Amino acid sequence: MSESVCGGIDEFDNVIASNCLSFDFCRMSSIEPPFRPREKILEKQKHFQSIHKHTYLKGPFDKITSVAIPVALAATSLFLIGRGIYNMSHGVGKKE
Repeated sequence: MSESVCGGIDEFDNVIASNCLSFDFCRMSSIEPPFRPREKILEKQKHFQSIHKHTYLKGPFDKITSVAIPVALAATSLFLIGRGIYNMSHGVGKKE
């Protein structure tokens, strides 16, 4: 087994070459700081794991994206379908 430039252990050199495009890229990615501090991530995990709601409704704006938008789309589509059926049955908007 050989150790790759990125720090992982791979069995084949071609796997290493496909995982690491260049030595500089792999070296820079290993010292790149994380996007968020580990303490903040652990704090968020504890918060979300303690909430006893559905997984898709845990965030502050999740009700908008998971409930309000689909309900609005369904209501709009039902209105448009109803209007189309009414127009077809009464012959409104026909081209002659």
